[in-house]
Amino acid sequence: MTKYKSEALQYLSDRGYIYQNTDEANLDNLLANKEIDFYAGFDLTANSLHVGSLLPIMVMRILQSYGHTPIILLGSATTKIGDPSGKDQTRKMLTPELIEENKQGIKKVFSKFLNLDRCEIVDNDDWLNDYSYLEFLRDVGSQFSVNQMLRYESVKQRLDREQNLSFLEFNYMILQAYDFAVLRKKYDCYLQIGGSDQWGNIVNGVELNRKINPGVGEVYGMTTPLLVDSNGKKMGKTESGAVWLDEDLLSAYDYYQFFRNIPDDKVSEFLRFFTELDLAEVTKLEKLEGQEINAAKEILAFEATKICHGEDAAENAKNTASQVFEAGGIGEDLPVYELADGEEIAVSNAAVAVGLLQSGGEAKRIIKGGGGKIDGESIQDPFLKITVADLAGKEHVKVSFGKKKHMLIKAS
Repeated sequence: MTKYKSEALQYLSDRGYIYQNTDEANLDNLLANKEIDFYAGFDLTANSLHVGSLLPIMVMRILQSYGHTPIILLGSATTKIGDPSGKDQTRKMLTPELIEENKQGIKKVFSKFLNLDRCEIVDNDDWLNDYSYLEFLRDVGSQFSVNQMLRYESVKQRLDREQNLSFLEFNYMILQAYDFAVLRKKYDCYLQIGGSDQWGNIVNGVELNRKINPGVGEVYGMTTPLLVDSNGKKMGKTESGAVWLDEDLLSAYDYYQFFRNIPDDKVSEFLRFFTELDLAEVTKLEKLEGQEINAAKEILAFEATKICHGEDAAENAKNTASQVFEAGGIGEDLPVYELADGEEIAVSNAAVAVGLLQSGGEAKRIIKGGGGKIDGESIQDPFLKITVADLAGKEHVKVSFGKKKHMLIKAS
């Protein structure tokens, strides 16, 4: 295993966060001898980030703990274009109003993981929006080779599959590279962090700095592994939707359940990535096999939820899971649908309304397959409705969709 002079880089390496570096030896010397500013960029395509963005965020958290200063780059400008990396088709165009709304939601997420008093938050709209097209082509576009751009994986994959790649998207890597050049010159930023699918964009930024920031000094790029499932598919979403980092979009209980239910072969990796347990403790947990591996998953789920949502929320999620799955109880943290007087609702629609399932069709399929239950009794009718009268003498009913999805319906 590589030994580094920098304690921060050694820690990141030991836990498996480092996938690629542009100049590892010099970056190691820099981090060992100087506290630096570094950045990661986040486009504003939704009003929260999901677990697919969590690896770079954890790297930012770790580097900040070693005294380095994160710069959070929010991409209002680049969101208007859309990053083609890892995409099979052009992203949906967002209005400026929706981009601003997403920006405020994403800002809130970072307070969970970083000390915002020791961060810079910047927006690339500040330097890209008023840059005239002709000036940008002359000053920045002239530094890029189309021959080289066509060889980058994000472009090559789309072309090889004969999928449309708009000229707008083709410009994305130039804009991201320019972001790095601005941050180096204006904020003395030395390092960009991103997922491994951003490698081409990051290398472009390093090269552009050398061309248009002569004498300013070196810059570096670091990528994390992509978060993938057991089949190599990029993670961040489940059958029920994205694993959001904002509790308004995904409850702490469901966040806990995501980590609790990961495949056995991902436990070791996730313990290293998403907890702050000492590596000696992680090593012990990695040795668990068979049914004992569930104990490691419970620790993983608790520790990951604690970082994102706080210790109290993690305790509540853990207790709810225990009551629901081990003791057959209700659990205090289950989503609740409240019926108004005179209201009736299909159980499938109630599940969608509280965010338990993505669609009524999904709920009906589970019921038809024998996975729907009310208070432990099988539901035969996929269109079954609940009324206040059905709750007579009961505080609530517990509705289950399979073994892992549960909710309550009660009168308001």
